[in-house]
Amino acid sequence: MNKTAQYTFTILVPFYNEEDNIYRLEKVLGDYLKKAVIPSVAVLFINDGSKDNGLEMVKEVCSRNEHFYYISLARNTGLSGALKAGFDNTWSKYVGYIDADLQTSPEDFNLLLPHAEEYPLVMGIRANRKDSFFKNLQSKIANGFRRMMTHDNAIDTGCPLKVFQTEYAKRIPMFNGMHRFFPALIQLQEGGKMMQIAVRHFPRQAGVSKYNLWNRLIAPFKDCFAYRWMKKRYINYTVANGNIES
Repeated sequence: MNKTAQYTFTILVPFYNEEDNIYRLEKVLGDYLKKAVIPSVAVLFINDGSKDNGLEMVKEVCSRNEHFYYISLARNTGLSGALKAGFDNTWSKYVGYIDADLQTSPEDFNLLLPHAEEYPLVMGIRANRKDSFFKNLQSKIANGFRRMMTHDNAIDTGCPLKVFQTEYAKRIPMFNGMHRFFPALIQLQEGGKMMQIAVRHFPRQAGVSKYNLWNRLIAPFKDCFAYRWMKKRYINYTVANGNIES
């Protein structure tokens, strides 16, 4: 049995070459598990083909923390691929994720979780972002163009703090770059709706950002057209009855 099935909420932590942040993640996430607003929370690290010592450090961290687990991908797939692996390997009622750079705080999951029963997606909005002017400008332009193309009304789809109902997360069609379209992809599903809540944002303390002008601004523009194509062809269905279940 998948161990996450024993929990109510699983926090996914995708990481790629983040060895400078692993022990800090251990402390911050360990502290959060003691004060989570819902019982029974697990942490699932997802190694996205790291080339540094991050995987060995995560194995060490998981060996001494009861509710910490990991999976390791054979090669680097990007954030969307790592999150798909996380969704596919999670069986708790709720699943969320946080970036390994800890520019958001796991404590703010406590702001999102009270609304997870009603909303298939509860997502953060980074208040008072601690990024450079140029980085913030790129995000503002990309978010504005995405809203125009998808009509998802998401203010900050790039915020790395989200909580999903796991059954909805597993139905998201995943391709490279699709993590930017989670609000729109949730809304494609029957009953799919989202809530947005302001969360704190902090400067990166260690490690190096994996984002640049291409994957923050130019690639998302192209992906918007892929989403529009997908939206017209997305299939929703509801099983009325049958005898397949015991």
